[in-house]
Order: sequence, then C-alpha cells, then structure tokens
Amino acid sequence: DSARNGFSFKGIKDYLECYRSGKLTPSQVAKNIIAMLEDCDKSTPPLRAIVQWDKEQIMLMAEASTTRYRNQCTLSCLDGIPVCLKEEFKVVPYHHRVGTVYLGTQPETEDATVAKKLREAGAIIIGVSNMHELGTGTTGCNPNRYHKIPRNPYNPNHFTGGSSSGSAAAVAAGLCPVAIGTDGGGSVRIPASFCGVVGLKGTFGRISCHGCLPLSYSTVSVGPICTSVADAAIVYSILAEPDLLYPYGLKQPKATLSDMCAPDLKGLKLGVDWTFFKACDAEVLSACEKAVKHLQSLGASVVEVSLPELEEVRVAHGICILSEMRDFLQPDFNKHFHEMNLETRASLALASQFTALDYIKANRQRTRTMRFLQEIFSTVNCILTPALPCTAPRIYESDLVTGSSDLSFTVRSMRFMQLGNFTGIPGLVVPIGYSTAGLPISLQVMAKWWDEAVLLRIGLKLEQFRDQTKKPSIYYDILA
Repeated sequence: DSARNGFSFKGIKDYLECYRSGKLTPSQVAKNIIAMLEDCDKSTPPLRAIVQWDKEQIMLMAEASTTRYRNQCTLSCLDGIPVCLKEEFKVVPYHHRVGTVYLGTQPETEDATVAKKLREAGAIIIGVSNMHELGTGTTGCNPNRYHKIPRNPYNPNHFTGGSSSGSAAAVAAGLCPVAIGTDGGGSVRIPASFCGVVGLKGTFGRISCHGCLPLSYSTVSVGPICTSVADAAIVYSILAEPDLLYPYGLKQPKATLSDMCAPDLKGLKLGVDWTFFKACDAEVLSACEKAVKHLQSLGASVVEVSLPELEEVRVAHGICILSEMRDFLQPDFNKHFHEMNLETRASLALASQFTALDYIKANRQRTRTMRFLQEIFSTVNCILTPALPCTAPRIYESDLVTGSSDLSFTVRSMRFMQLGNFTGIPGLVVPIGYSTAGLPISLQVMAKWWDEAVLLRIGLKLEQFRDQTKKPSIYYDILA
C-alpha cells in the first residue's frame, strides 16, 4: 500500500486500523453510516445507492463485531467492515425485488451464499443496493418507485452504469468500502469503471451465485466492487470457493493470490489487439495507452494478439444472455408486463424474436471462441483493453420519468465486456485517470480461466499509474 498525497478512498485497511487502535468501534462506524444513509436519502438529488436498509440490523451486526474486537477474537479481516449487496441477492430480512416493483413482496427468510459468507466473516451488511431493473441494461436507469435513479458520485448529473449501479455508487460515495455485484454483460465492471472504483468479475462459477435470481445462467459471474485492488483480493479470497448449492463451480481449482505482491511484472506477457483496443473515445484511448506503457516500464512485455470473430462474439453473447433471461422471465413477461419499465419490456420483446437455432449457433460460437482464447493464453498471460469506450453518460430529465432506452449505448458500453461473459474468463477494471470533464476512465485486464491471481498482480501495479485520485463530488467520510 503506497502512501498518497491528497485524497484517497478509505479501504479495509483504514477501518481495521481504527478498530485495532481503538480509535473507533464498529458500533460507532455503524452509527455514522446510519446518519449518512439518512442524509443521502434527503440530499438533492438523492444518491439512491442503498435502496433498503434497516437501522436495527446494522446495529446488531456492528455490536457483535465490537464485542469480538474487545475480546480479540475477530472472524476475518472483513470483521466490522461495512458491505452492501446488489438487490439481485437474497439478504435477510430485505425484499428480493431485483430492481422491480412486483418481485419480493415478502421479506427474505434465507440468505444467498455470498451474504451468508459475509456474515460468517463478520462483515456489517448495511443494506441492499440499487440495480437496473432485472439487470436488463447498462446505465443503471431505474425510474420505478422503489428504486429511482442512482447518481454517479463523481457527477450526480451522470449515470452510474449498470446493472450493479447502487453497488458502485455506494463504494465511490464512501458509504462502504466493499459491495457485491453480478456481471452477465459487464454489470460489475461497467458501473465500477464509470464510478472510478475497482471491479472484479470472477471466472464463471468461481463465486457462488446461489440465492441470486438466475437471470442468465451461462454468462453471469459474481464479483466485488471495492476502493482498491488489495481490497478486491481480500474479498475474492473469502468468497471464492466451491458451493454444493451451485453446481457450476464445483470442479474449480483452489483460489490463490500467488505472486500478487511481486515487486515488478518481469516475465509477464500482456496481449493487446490494437484494432480492438483503439475502438474508443480519444480521451479514453490516450489514458489507456499511457497505462499500458506504465506496465511495460515495470518489466512486462506487450505482445500484439488478434482476437478473432469479435463481431460474432458480440451477437452471440447478446443472443445467449437475452434468450436465457427471456426463458427465465417468461411468467413475469406474461403476468407483470405492465409493471415493468419500458426498457425492460423492449429488451424482453426483442429477446422473444430469437429462435432455438439462434441459441444453438450462438453456443457453437462460444466453443469456437473459447478455443481461440486457449491458444491466445498459451502465448500471453492476459489481454488488455480499455474498460469502456467512453465516460459515464448524462442523465436527462425525461430519464427520471420514463427511463432510458438507448440500444446503441448499451451495445457500445458492452464492447470490451462481452468476451469475458461469453467465455467465462475473469476480468478486472482499475481506474487510471479522468476525462477533462472529471469523469473516471479505467483499463481492463482479462486472464485465462481461474487465473484471477495474475489480474490482481497486474491491477496492483496499474493502481500506481494514476498520479492522483480525485475526490468524488458526493463523498461521505465514515471514519472522520
């Protein structure tokens, strides 16, 4: 951890230092968070990062953690750390609404595996976070009455990105250093990038999806959104393991953090498909090219690779994720059509035009693409791309009322994301700078299946590239 001048986000280490030194207890921190949650509901415009929270629940977990610190018997390095989970996860006693007005009519009585593991680690779950309705979009725009539109802490007039919108906003605004999201088409990495924080999409099956609404079972991975790469590594190391209730991850190799803290990047080969890499705005490209040079200066070599059939990948991923969502949401589409946001209706109506032949062809493409990647990863350790081709888009007045449906933006925002979801490889996004308008820009690193350790190793070095961290315009210092 390198000392920084100026602003730096408060991470797990800062909380632990306060607890271990006795400067603050988890109970005092919880009281601060409750005050901040009340404040962000009243602010203009409201932040809308956390959409359900309960004072008593927060205090119960915090008091139990305070007692453990007093008795020096903490459960893990997440003990007393505030976290939130995307509303797609079941979290007792909240409503499992998944961004809708019609699901989760009763409070939840059973935790998702990820929520259970966080409780067992001693974390303080501060609530569930806002999300794009049913995960169907990448802006985070959700105008319905329970959710409203979450604001980007760097500029409240801009979107957070989606679909794990509230998770990224909560971390960037300082409400908690850790949030959990799901990623079927960039849904962890897009909001993390737009909000200037770190987002990790694990390998498909690496972190259990049990207790999560199974919207797209072949493309969705779970991952943490954090203020730093080190924090993402800590959360990953606690959550990544097989779960008997989630069959897709049962055969996984043991998660390690080997060589993560190596002093340099000597011996690592970074693959770049420059034609693909350059398909982004000029400001984004300039920052990302400089970040690649920084990695080279630490001993890594850049190897030019060719990612074949990217247009086919884009279409095939779209067919897979939309067909699977349409299949799972068939009863909802028939019964709750008029309670859905306009954008959700449009996406599901589009999905209903795909045929079984389309789905089969798309999955044949998946097999081809995974083979191409196997060959590429036999020559390089990772693939680098910009995280997003642009910075966070503006919120318009009409979006607050009717929502936003901009298919060209959805397609564009997923450009560098789909390969990871379609083939199941892990991806990490790390903020590397800002546009002239002060909006965050990030770089993405992808690696072969189960090799999250190399992503984290490169990510730690990538963090050092950014000469300063700008303070978000909405920021709560919970430890002050």
